[in-house]
Amino acid sequence: MLTITGQSNSSALAVGTIRFYRHIKNIVGDAIAANPNMELTRYRSAYQTSMIQLQNLYNKTLSQLSATEADIFEMHRMLLSDNRFHHAIEIAIIEEGKTAEYAVYSVGRRLCEQFMAMDDPYLQARGADVQDIMNRLLFALSGKTESALDLISEPFILMAEDLSPSETVQMSSDKLLGFITRQGSPYSHTAILAKTMGVPALMSIDIDENWDGHLAIIDGEKHCLYIDPDDSLVQEYQLKINSDRRKRAKLQAIKDLPAVTLDGRSVRLYANINTPADLTAAIEMGAEGVGLFRSEFLYLNKNEYPDEEVQYGVYRDVLEKMSGKPIVIRTLDLGSDKRSPYLALEPEENPALGYRAVRICLNQPELFKVQLRALLRAAAHGELHIMFPMIISLQEVRAIRELLKICGDELREKGLPFGKPIVGVMIETPAAALIADDLAKEVDFFSIGTNDLAQYALALDRNNARIHTFYDPHHPAILELVRMTAEAAHRHNIPVCICGESGADLTLTKAFLSMGMDALSVAPNALLPLKETIRSISLSV
Repeated sequence: MLTITGQSNSSALAVGTIRFYRHIKNIVGDAIAANPNMELTRYRSAYQTSMIQLQNLYNKTLSQLSATEADIFEMHRMLLSDNRFHHAIEIAIIEEGKTAEYAVYSVGRRLCEQFMAMDDPYLQARGADVQDIMNRLLFALSGKTESALDLISEPFILMAEDLSPSETVQMSSDKLLGFITRQGSPYSHTAILAKTMGVPALMSIDIDENWDGHLAIIDGEKHCLYIDPDDSLVQEYQLKINSDRRKRAKLQAIKDLPAVTLDGRSVRLYANINTPADLTAAIEMGAEGVGLFRSEFLYLNKNEYPDEEVQYGVYRDVLEKMSGKPIVIRTLDLGSDKRSPYLALEPEENPALGYRAVRICLNQPELFKVQLRALLRAAAHGELHIMFPMIISLQEVRAIRELLKICGDELREKGLPFGKPIVGVMIETPAAALIADDLAKEVDFFSIGTNDLAQYALALDRNNARIHTFYDPHHPAILELVRMTAEAAHRHNIPVCICGESGADLTLTKAFLSMGMDALSVAPNALLPLKETIRSISLSV
């Protein structure tokens, strides 16, 4: 038996025969076109074909999965029709005389590399979406059809160099048991789609075509792949798979029950979301609100700063969709690792410690005020909480409060209605945790970002693969900073929430509740396991 480790998208399991999938390759020919006008016509036809295909994929995913997953293909449509991307291809054809294929390939590769160069793993994974769009255009230009993955009649584990979201969603979920790839990451849309389909995925595996036809086991929890397991191990995993099915059914049964410990301690469970598309999953999993809405998606890959009306519309829609439940929107948290052209941010040696988040906002107040005015206006439509990231001083909070007041005055002068949001800060720096008593006098709530708090307290880059074994969210220093923050919040009668990854760490749940956490905010798919854990523990024991 061969045992290999990789990166997994979930803790799911699979037992089955491996089938190797070889992609049909698009060959990009000569760069120079004989007839640029003809190439432009070919490209525009391929563009229209691709847009229709993406609409069909959206419809299929919406009917078979949910709006959250379907929105992946809506995002692909937005990327494909983005003026920068679309015009760059047309300029390469018209002004540079490139063939349609070469223009698509060169522009697509350039954008893909920009995403891959970012430090944020979530944004790095968007490079795979650009690759998918580029391949779709190339297929349309060549007249080929993408290879069907439904030709195998028996259930199987798929093995490939990589899989695109388009390929993944076209698979028959009753046949696909799991997949293993050399490329990809748990943050990719392919991994997200597979997880929703209940399909375990192992990535970063040094695959071997000779495994085709061999029996294998995928253990997502252990990040392991077993090739040619013995009968006893196969039987053991079949029993685990049957047990997991029963457990999932049990979790659905507690979706609408309160998150209360055995001895009566109640806690609110919120969802972390990256875009409005994630709201569907949050609602389906019984979220009591949104504890962290990352607003960065509004700013990335745009030629200009999103105006007040665009932002107001997005924030208002989120509030209305959550039907009065609290929504915590984090203000702009960009830096040189998440660049936007209009901010003109220079590359930095260590962007985690650089010019980012509230530092940019306070240094460019006219840009910041656009977001603040949009948020104030949206606050008239529901329970809006505004959260400010990367706070290290009282002076920053007071400066933000003054800007909020100015924005309110501006809206009043224009006769635009606005509400009074609840104002809080993220405690994600040791400095903020150490002055939590002072900060609590200035704000309405705390939300603890354990990811960055651990990074800064432990003095290590959590995205650096070479030192990931040293990254320990259970470190006593981290837990002490969390405890100090919670105690300071309660001394001043304001609520405190955990919104970092540690909130979903079930081994820390009892410790956090013992510290007095009022809420935990986690990814939508972590809500039900967290609720089950809370309902099974007693803080008095």
